[in-house]
Amino acid sequence: MRILLIGDIVGKGGRNAVNLLVPRLMRDYDCQFCVANGENMAGGNGFTRQCLLELSNSKVDVFTSGDHVWDQKEFEKEILAFSNVLRPANLPDCQPGRGYGFFEAEDGATVAVVSLLGRTFMHTAANCPFETIERLLPELRKQTAIIVVDFHAEATSEKIAMGRFLEGKVSIVVGTHTHVATADQQIFSGGTAYQTDLGMVGSRDSILGRDIASVVGRFRTGMPARFAVNDKNIRLCGCAVTVNDEGRATSIERIAMDMY
Repeated sequence: MRILLIGDIVGKGGRNAVNLLVPRLMRDYDCQFCVANGENMAGGNGFTRQCLLELSNSKVDVFTSGDHVWDQKEFEKEILAFSNVLRPANLPDCQPGRGYGFFEAEDGATVAVVSLLGRTFMHTAANCPFETIERLLPELRKQTAIIVVDFHAEATSEKIAMGRFLEGKVSIVVGTHTHVATADQQIFSGGTAYQTDLGMVGSRDSILGRDIASVVGRFRTGMPARFAVNDKNIRLCGCAVTVNDEGRATSIERIAMDMY
């Protein structure tokens, strides 16, 4: 089967691009399943019920998240209505929602998807992601050989460490959070597809999807500033991965498509 993976969706422009481009990409790359990181879809910070409803026909099967999952206050209640939205599995168990799930692809295959949050240079309290995924693996493997992990983390080294830790144990490990697509897509010898960061669905004329002037001003002066989302000139970044029936990845292709 083929799986489409999409980087962080930023704001209204990102949502519009996902609605327009993901069905086309699913067809063009012959994909039967799609995972997207959605934690910046609501004005650049978090999720809302309305934003998710806007994407209900987008062909995205599962939305993963990260450190901004609770930025919109009402979402701690709203998440319970969306079985296809995952909060990081290594957040405290008392938090609402779930961190992994089993989903049916278009071809009938069962796909396990896990959302994890890194800890290096991150400001959200989270349990050890390595310990969490190690604990989950036996349950995941009982249900399916096809396992996808979105590791939402800042440090490149932590992401690569997770990829190597899971080599041969899961089908796909992709990183999100930095909004900058990396060019290191590869298949590890153990049959795990890996890319350090998928990038974002956000403006080409921006700094990580935000207004250029305000971000530059903050760096230059050190003064507080509101970082407005730029919803124009959107580029969708991600990758497409081929996985066989044994759960081993056999190919990975980086994707970048502009919305005109």
